[in-house]
Amino acid sequence: MASRLTRLPALRGGLLALLAAVLFGVSTPLVQRFGAGLGAFTTAALLYAGAAAVGALSRRHVEREAQMVRGDLPRLMSMAAFGAVLGPVAMAWGLQHTSGTSASLMLTLEALFTAVLARFLYQEMMDRRVWAAMLLLLAGGAALVLDQGRSGGTQLWGMLAVLLATAAWGADNTLSRGLAERDPGQVVLGKAVLGATATALLAWVFRDPMPTLGAAIALFLVGASGYGLSLRFYLLAQRAFGAARTGSVFAFAPFIGAALAIMLGDRSGTWVMAAGGMLMMFGVVLHLAESHGHEHAHEPLVHEHAHSHDDGHHTHSHDVMPHGSHSHLHTHEPTRHSHAHVPDAHHRHEH
Repeated sequence: MASRLTRLPALRGGLLALLAAVLFGVSTPLVQRFGAGLGAFTTAALLYAGAAAVGALSRRHVEREAQMVRGDLPRLMSMAAFGAVLGPVAMAWGLQHTSGTSASLMLTLEALFTAVLARFLYQEMMDRRVWAAMLLLLAGGAALVLDQGRSGGTQLWGMLAVLLATAAWGADNTLSRGLAERDPGQVVLGKAVLGATATALLAWVFRDPMPTLGAAIALFLVGASGYGLSLRFYLLAQRAFGAARTGSVFAFAPFIGAALAIMLGDRSGTWVMAAGGMLMMFGVVLHLAESHGHEHAHEPLVHEHAHSHDDGHHTHSHDVMPHGSHSHLHTHEPTRHSHAHVPDAHHRHEH
């Protein structure tokens, strides 16, 4: 059982976060290509319309996942404001004014914002290795900004817009930790509908140019995979091993996006950009190499989320024991034990 506790949450969380990273990473150069000539608000609206479709199709039955409640609405609205309005709008504008490769790499700083906010809001543990990783990410991001600054004012403003998008998505990632135990399909649907509605209204107010049918379909599909499905996997990863670590695995997305941008013909790379990317890569790997385990106490806890009875933390009984994952309100009795762990829903103690 101890080995299961040690391996499975981190393995499951890592694979889900990596899958989310691949889907989102591929989306960045595709948004640059299909969003060319469109307004930033129109681009964001189409992306989150696609994400809303994924949320609607992936909702789970009430017995399988915890449903959202009225008290979740303020957090969901904040997530939509940061992650489905400010983030994609800034990203879409930035991609029209800077290199796709450098913009993709800059997104690595999302892990920095997520980890720091997770530390201060959720007290997720950050040791010296993690802080060193964050400094490497910051140094890499500074190198990218300086590199684009040498190319002229427009390139610099585009890069700063992408930086704003990473900060917005870092806030969104941290806020979403509070809804990671809810039905991810429902969370994706709610956030995407709010974001698509707000950005569509802004596109109408500012008279963004209308997209061609081909561009609209392409951006809708990119949004479905890179924003909707990716967010679903991201939420499931957070459930498994916390906001900061999910953010670090997700930080591989920019390298995937940069590689695709180069394959699609972006030749704007420089030695400074390469050096910044390498610093960021070292930072991501250093963060993922962290290992954490000690004796810890579990306080009494009553909550609802999807769970199974073979993970060492759910020992309550049923009249008829259900098979596999299920959701209901349940109680955790106080206990103390020692095993390697990550800041999931059951390990949020102080350090």
